[in-house]
Amino acid sequence: MQLSDWAEGHARDLLKPLGRRWRHSEAVAAVARELASLVPPGDADVLVASAYLHDVGYAPSLAITGFHPLDGARHLRSLGNARLAGLVAYHTAAREEAELRGLGSALSKFDDERGIVSAALAYCDLTVGPSGERMTPEQRRLDVEARYGKDSPVTASLRSAWPELLKAIEQVDELQRQAAQALAAHPR
Repeated sequence: MQLSDWAEGHARDLLKPLGRRWRHSEAVAAVARELASLVPPGDADVLVASAYLHDVGYAPSLAITGFHPLDGARHLRSLGNARLAGLVAYHTAAREEAELRGLGSALSKFDDERGIVSAALAYCDLTVGPSGERMTPEQRRLDVEARYGKDSPVTASLRSAWPELLKAIEQVDELQRQAAQALAAHPR
């Protein structure tokens, strides 16, 4: 069984009762599958698995601190998967939000790989809305602000991390352009 197969089932078990949260995670994983060929072959399955699991910390049985990246990461670490735990811990502006919530020290117990997999995970999360609909990163940012409010830690952290997140989005967009050019130059 591939890691992503396990991740899909595990995330489904934890998030399906939450409705929209599961639809969002499923759609984030679908985008990750589309991007999997852009990351090194050994990382493709990890990208898809992390996409399924990025929001598991919202599951009521795991929500201890109320900060879903940390709660999800602690759960995944307890299951023995340090890499997935790190990707979940630091996904999409979590570092900034942890600092605003006074949880930076707790989050620092996880590795932040800051590589193409984490950039692709942010891209996937920022191109899927709360019910699984596709949207641009800017639409997603505005959606988060509308749902959480301008002064919430979620909105403030996203605003603070936006320049870094845009770099991740641009990195993935560039990989997609390169892949399209290669395909056009050498059609199958």
